[in-house]
Amino acid sequence: MLGYGERYQYTSAVIHPKAVESMRLHILGICGTFMGSLAQLAKQLGHEVSGSDAGVYPPMSDQLEAAGIVLSEGFDPANIPADTDLVIIGNAMSRGNPSVEHVLNRGLAYMSGPQWLGQYVLRGRWVAAVSGTHGKTTTSSMLAWILEYAGMKPGFLIGGVPQNFSVSARLGESPFFVIEADEYDTAFFDKRSKFVHYQPRTLIMNNLEFDHADIFPDLAAIERQFHHLVRTVPANGQIVLPAGEEALERVLAQGCWTPVVRFSEQDDADWQWRLDAADASVFSLRNVAGVSEAGVSGAGVSGAGDQSAQVRWNLTGLHNVSNAIAAMLAARHMGVTPEIAAAALSEFASVKRRMELVGDDNGIKIYDDFAHHPTAIATTLEGARARLQQENPQGRILAVLEPRSNTMKLGVHKSELAASVDAADLAFWFQPDNIDWSLADVASASRIAGQSFIDHQTLIDAVLAEARAGDRIVVMSNGSFAGMPRKLLAALQQRGARV
Repeated sequence: MLGYGERYQYTSAVIHPKAVESMRLHILGICGTFMGSLAQLAKQLGHEVSGSDAGVYPPMSDQLEAAGIVLSEGFDPANIPADTDLVIIGNAMSRGNPSVEHVLNRGLAYMSGPQWLGQYVLRGRWVAAVSGTHGKTTTSSMLAWILEYAGMKPGFLIGGVPQNFSVSARLGESPFFVIEADEYDTAFFDKRSKFVHYQPRTLIMNNLEFDHADIFPDLAAIERQFHHLVRTVPANGQIVLPAGEEALERVLAQGCWTPVVRFSEQDDADWQWRLDAADASVFSLRNVAGVSEAGVSGAGVSGAGDQSAQVRWNLTGLHNVSNAIAAMLAARHMGVTPEIAAAALSEFASVKRRMELVGDDNGIKIYDDFAHHPTAIATTLEGARARLQQENPQGRILAVLEPRSNTMKLGVHKSELAASVDAADLAFWFQPDNIDWSLADVASASRIAGQSFIDHQTLIDAVLAEARAGDRIVVMSNGSFAGMPRKLLAALQQRGARV
């Protein structure tokens, strides 16, 4: 197995930031998580950066302004400086947008965000990409932290804010770069998935389910995009995935030229894991087959079976165990032993809005979570239930949910939502404006007691009427949800003050 120094030298051809000629960039859609992070990387590279968006508001606007990036609200073509060298266009932009039409009519140079990132940030680096329907942000954060803990000072771009770093993107001080690899399309002029631009050497594929119904007709269409991603991984790279994921195996069956490492709870994979605590706060990983650095069984770094590590950490849930193992094995391919990775994970502080504890009032804890797909909702609540069983078996879980994604808008997962909250005790469903089918039907179909609401205050009042000491309130949405977690905490505190 190559040591860290050898691996560093392997990628010594990385373009030094100062060697890139400074450009004047204007970014359309700059306040999105990806584009805002890209803007900050561009600024760190020494480019002059400005940008426009329909909504310029915190926290992203604060981060951008602090970085010295000029922001304009709206898409008036006048917001694009006359001396702009290149316009970077976000995938939320479409034909008919005034700025887009201006760029096209004037013949200005333009590029998508993923293409610019691949060409000006990732080229020459050792890229570790984290893909999958669920867990990308958390797994990317884990991998970046493991590399940081090991002294490798990686760069990263993550679709959230890892609490071990407090920023969503940085260039780093080595050739290693971790990126959350999204399958959503690149731009209005490039309908390939974003991740085909990243050319990873280490690739995690966490899982694969149908999502993004606004751009993909079926699961097979998404599998095809993942196959395109697999085609970009070199023969001396590595692909890491959980064993038994049928959709991912179909992807690999379309063609794979890279060693693959699989992990499982069974002993039929290269690496085997086991739970050492019911809530998954302690788990172990061991090398079953003796997986070589290149991923070929039979030539393990220390011989079959004697590479092992135990993780003790603050997270719960089987989904996080899977995320962690994927990150550990990807880090191993990059030169970090499982033992060091396990030590790093013991200090992993998770990601904002991934079961983030917002506050505790009189024994009632409120969590903010990003889950919006039925599978993510179910696994998050199951993890919360396992932890609660350890802490307070008499406690209850109150799930407060706002299904608002584009896929939810189309009603694709409507039939799966009722069962997704089975691990909770009560469910409170909020009907957002963009959903034209009834969440009352979901509430009535659920195994647990549930209600639906169209007004935030009525929802808050209903939760307060139920909440009691020992409860865990889990607020789930991939949007702002009008600041619901903190509103609930404030209402609980006011209630306590009146008692």
